[in-house]
Amino acid sequence: MGRVSRRAFAVAALSAFTVMPRASAASGRGGGVPDPEMRGVWIASVANRDWPSKAGLSASRQRTELLTHLDTAVRNRLNTVFFQVRPTADALWPSLYEPWSQYLTGTQGKDPGWDPLGTAVEEAHARGLQLHAWFNPYRIAVHADPSRLAPSHPARRHPDWVVTYGGKLFYNPGLPEVRAFVEDAMLDAVAKYPVDGVHFDDYFYPYPVAGQTFDDAAAYDEHGGGFPDRAAWRRDNIDRLVRETADRVREVRPGTRFGISPFGVWRNASTDPAGSDTRAGVQTYDDLYADTRKWVREGWIDYVVPQLYWNIGFAAADYAKLVPWWAEVARDSPTQLYVGEALYKAGDPAQPAAWQQTGELSRHLTLAGEYPQVRGHVYFAAKDVAADRIGAMARVVTDHYGQPAPPPR
Repeated sequence: MGRVSRRAFAVAALSAFTVMPRASAASGRGGGVPDPEMRGVWIASVANRDWPSKAGLSASRQRTELLTHLDTAVRNRLNTVFFQVRPTADALWPSLYEPWSQYLTGTQGKDPGWDPLGTAVEEAHARGLQLHAWFNPYRIAVHADPSRLAPSHPARRHPDWVVTYGGKLFYNPGLPEVRAFVEDAMLDAVAKYPVDGVHFDDYFYPYPVAGQTFDDAAAYDEHGGGFPDRAAWRRDNIDRLVRETADRVREVRPGTRFGISPFGVWRNASTDPAGSDTRAGVQTYDDLYADTRKWVREGWIDYVVPQLYWNIGFAAADYAKLVPWWAEVARDSPTQLYVGEALYKAGDPAQPAAWQQTGELSRHLTLAGEYPQVRGHVYFAAKDVAADRIGAMARVVTDHYGQPAPPPR
């Protein structure tokens, strides 16, 4: 998440708009044991969004807060947590490659005195929850000052790997040595812990910033031969990251699933006839160089969780139009489709009127239940599940989660 919250990008992207019957297997109705479905929640650590509530808490307090989030997931009949363990090229476990995260102690590289990821895996499994380790591949820092990084940070040892853009620091996805390093750094956790999944969010190349250029010209000159343009080369760089990570996860820990949660619009139909009936100012294919549709259709990833963070009837990006578009993309694909849900918008007075209605999210699940390709939902994010400002999550549980459901495998 390049911002305080990665989900803030759903709002930022929409501000740039040019104009701006199957019963759900998830329902638990009917008295039988529900089919496996995703009922997930993201736990974001970047900028202390969800956990820990602030940097510098004692190890005991951090652990208590984490276990409370897991207990809250169980209480809401969820079955999977997506735990952000590499928020800014750092680690929430004793990594061989990167420093301890600043969001634990307030100082990057300082040992927090315990192992958050190890504890999260053990305690999630003890509660019948699956745990997917959530990584951000290329973001280094949400500031632009390398001197603020830990002295041992790889970005300080390899300044040629770093691109400054939009007031932030990023690893350059166009360098093969960078791709190998970030894969090694992420796979270190997979090798050490019995995680149930490896998860990327929506950050590949950074979201566009008006008037600024992501300076990868030297890398393109060296490695871009054979591509028709820089955009095609950038997409190939991300394709390689996805394919290689998938292969390495299967090699290091067979049975562990690999999935991605992209921004909800691949391309607008006005840009590409294969795109969705939307008018998004950001398109993952063109702006983040992430061909999310191809990853699903080719079956490169085990699951996809598009962030469909808009209400039913929203003119620029209608949930009711995006769900069937993604369902069609996933048709006949081995990639399972889950839907990312904007619980954080429910009851937020800055959001449209639909989000002031307790039943908006419940209506999402009812609508998605008409499409057999939709195998569940994931909610952003943990502190919003806990707070449940207007009872939107409680309504979902009442209407759709009548009993616990086993997670998909």
